[in-house]
Amino acid sequence: MCANYEPVTASDRMLAGFGVARPAGSVPVDFYPGYLGPFIRRARTAAGAAGGDAVGQSPGSPTQPREAELGQFGLVPHWSRDLAIGRRTYNARSESAAAKPSFRDAWRRGQRCIVPAEAVYEPCWESGRAVRWRIARADGRPLGIAGLWGFWRDPASGQSLLSYTLLTVNADGHAIFARMHRPGDEKRMVVILDEIDYDAWLDAPVERMDGFMRTYPAERLVAAPWPKGKR
Repeated sequence: MCANYEPVTASDRMLAGFGVARPAGSVPVDFYPGYLGPFIRRARTAAGAAGGDAVGQSPGSPTQPREAELGQFGLVPHWSRDLAIGRRTYNARSESAAAKPSFRDAWRRGQRCIVPAEAVYEPCWESGRAVRWRIARADGRPLGIAGLWGFWRDPASGQSLLSYTLLTVNADGHAIFARMHRPGDEKRMVVILDEIDYDAWLDAPVERMDGFMRTYPAERLVAAPWPKGKR
């Protein structure tokens, strides 16, 4: 599971990699649940833009452009009383997202997004202790991670918040991600999309979303120990 990643923060990288302008706002390079970071979705319809991101609003049509927004890393479902749940919902298991209360509304309503990342960080325990590793694309391009987004309004103050989660798949046989986490733990990895699938993922009918839930080839990734503070 991924609780630490490096978001895409450079404007030129965001535009070249995803065809969207970087959203305004400061984003930490070393990123954890609860932080505000960029995610990419279909632009909202005119009616939706007028009414905010109200629950039940239809997503944009395939002819609409992508847009980048800032949201909390850790999906807050519309029914939550507060933001605390986001500390546990930063990853969504793709096998159960359609049924799990925290994610099922976003899945069933097609609230899909792409999370732009330069790299993800995972702990490798092969030495007997946790060693932080950095995993990125071998070609130097940013990762486009499949995710789900949500809209939440504080019942007390009326303040609204966008949030998102990273979708994951089993990685027991993956040459890189199978080496991560404690021995005996299930091996998981985030769903990394090919660029040619970005629009297809954002526009896919709900019944076809499972087709994107697959591992990314290990030979197209690079991984190495990466202590905190290294750049």
